[in-house]
Amino acid sequence: MLAWHFSDRQQRRYVPPETPRVPAGVADVLSVLRSSAVVVDESEAVVKASAPAYAIGLVTGSKLQSEELASLIRDVRRDGMIRETELIVPRSTGPDRHVTARVAPLASRLVLALLEDRTRERQVEAVRRDFVANVSHELKTPVGAIRLLAEAVQDAADDPEAVNNFATRMLAESDRLSRLIQQIIELSRLQGDEPLDSPVPVSIDEVIASAVDASATSASAKRITVLTEGEEGLKVLGSEKQVVAAVSNLVANAVAYSDAGSRVAVTRKVGDGGVEISVIDQGIGIPEAEVQRIFERFYRVDPARHRSTGGTGLGLSIVKHVAATHGGDVRVWSAEGHGSTFTLTLPQHEDQEERS
Repeated sequence: MLAWHFSDRQQRRYVPPETPRVPAGVADVLSVLRSSAVVVDESEAVVKASAPAYAIGLVTGSKLQSEELASLIRDVRRDGMIRETELIVPRSTGPDRHVTARVAPLASRLVLALLEDRTRERQVEAVRRDFVANVSHELKTPVGAIRLLAEAVQDAADDPEAVNNFATRMLAESDRLSRLIQQIIELSRLQGDEPLDSPVPVSIDEVIASAVDASATSASAKRITVLTEGEEGLKVLGSEKQVVAAVSNLVANAVAYSDAGSRVAVTRKVGDGGVEISVIDQGIGIPEAEVQRIFERFYRVDPARHRSTGGTGLGLSIVKHVAATHGGDVRVWSAEGHGSTFTLTLPQHEDQEERS
């Protein structure tokens, strides 16, 4: 009994160390902030953290995983000055995360870190910089060529044959410049990949006819036969202008990269995902290692050939974005030296009369 009374008195006298608590009302504020929040006590233990902080990988259990962030928190606790920095959080798979951290004292024993995941913004900025650099480079090529040809015309003013030759080449460079500018405009309209506001029924027969007609001159010059096959009367739901641009780019690419005297086939049918429009060529094909990159802006499998084909490197990017805005997709099969098949799939439109 004496031992029990002694133990009871000892327990009554024992006061556990105070655990730092987030001030009243602060927890409610932190829960509605868009930023991820981490509250750290004087022992650098995490007393509160939002779910995104764990998802980003900066917090595990009650520990900070970033020594850089921990060091910043110690500096803020020492002098009470608010600090900001950008952290790089490595990931085992995928690109590293870019996180901005704003650290401030919250109470006498607590420090608050507000975190923003800027990974997506950094990726967009990188794409924008690359796009501007590529556009500048691509525009300088035809503009520079036109200037040189104009100077050549001036020097050859007394030679009608030379003037005619230079003028023809100037027209070709001018046409290439116009195509590039037009495709940049089309791509800028599509790059958001947002669904169409007011889709309308689009006749695939008319789309294919327009696409084939647009490449008729180029095909004739190379003695390439363009065949159209498949089910007639099909319709998709979307923008006629965008669908024509996508199919026209596929047909133009097939003609440009096919050998003289070969054939290009344009087929359409109803598949599981909607209407499938396939463009099949007997051209140079695409190396397996390059297939995943061909839809990137300005990417060319063989950069040395783009001058001869007049390509801009934007055609397949436009096709990809048209597919995305219509809720469809685009896929490719290719074998180097045996040709390629590009298939654009778009949602099918069924007439009300057919439904009834």
